[in-house]
Amino acid sequence: MEKKNIDWSNLGFGYQVTDKRYVSNYKNGAWDDGVLTDEATITLSECAGVLQYAQTCFEGLKAYTTEDGRTVCFRPDLNASRMKDSCERLEMPVFPEDRFVEAVKAVVHANEAYVPPYGSGATLYIRPYMFGSSPVIGVKPAEEYQFRMFCTPVGPYFKGGAKPITIRVSDYDRAAPHGTGHIKAGLNYAMSLYQIVDAHEKGFDENMYLDAGSRTYVEETGGANFIFITKDGKMVTPKSDSILPSITRRSLMVVAEKYLGMTVEHRQVRFDELGDFAECGLCGTAAVISPVGKINDHGREICFPSGMDEMGPVTKKLYDTLTGIQMGRIEAPEGWIVEID
Repeated sequence: MEKKNIDWSNLGFGYQVTDKRYVSNYKNGAWDDGVLTDEATITLSECAGVLQYAQTCFEGLKAYTTEDGRTVCFRPDLNASRMKDSCERLEMPVFPEDRFVEAVKAVVHANEAYVPPYGSGATLYIRPYMFGSSPVIGVKPAEEYQFRMFCTPVGPYFKGGAKPITIRVSDYDRAAPHGTGHIKAGLNYAMSLYQIVDAHEKGFDENMYLDAGSRTYVEETGGANFIFITKDGKMVTPKSDSILPSITRRSLMVVAEKYLGMTVEHRQVRFDELGDFAECGLCGTAAVISPVGKINDHGREICFPSGMDEMGPVTKKLYDTLTGIQMGRIEAPEGWIVEID
């Protein structure tokens, strides 16, 4: 298929309208058959559940052009499963997981001209989301819902690409114990907006959130999980019931152990042990891995030996291996890659 006339190598991480998106409505206890549509505008009641009580959740995944020219997606079944968990926690109807994956295929296929070419550094970002659409004035779940999925070509999440970033320790909490930090609810991200704007104004790229109960353990940033590399080459990832279970992080754990022969530890990470690590990174669908060069703790800098010039050597191996799997240069574990027909 002929690609759109887009300057792929200079794309930022932003939204542009593509040709088709998927829509399915839930009414009278059932989902309709769903449809691909040209219409990118949503009409809602002024009293819709999403507008009154933030009853909404979302996902994010990507499609790629592989080295041999195929169009593929990465582990959409895990996005379907995570969205199921989000819906159940927010008292929303679950969109069937098999239909979720089929919708991903349909949306990418319908917009294949927007899938960036191999080697361009860009990808097709896919955004599934659901919201309460019927009027709700009392505090209760909506009765009707809409599931939608659109896609947009994007470049790197951080402007510097894979250059190490500087983050700060936040005085605010991202998620409460026993709250909604483990699901991909829109309300979690709304809570982080004040802090991310403030961080950017003060020259930082992101915020590090600590656990709300004791402020002793590392949790995550506003939109990514942490990975740490010890000085003896182990990979350590923070564990908490209020951390979003990143699909990229879970994939990197497999890559580290099975492809690179590393020891992997998924455990609580104390804030006071950060100075003992050799490398640090943020991982997620949008950025894959963004290396962290230093953390600012209220003026005290925690600098990682990997430095501020380039991605640390172990983090680079992890990045290269995972992106190699996604782009078809390295054989993937069974079920990780879904080809778009």
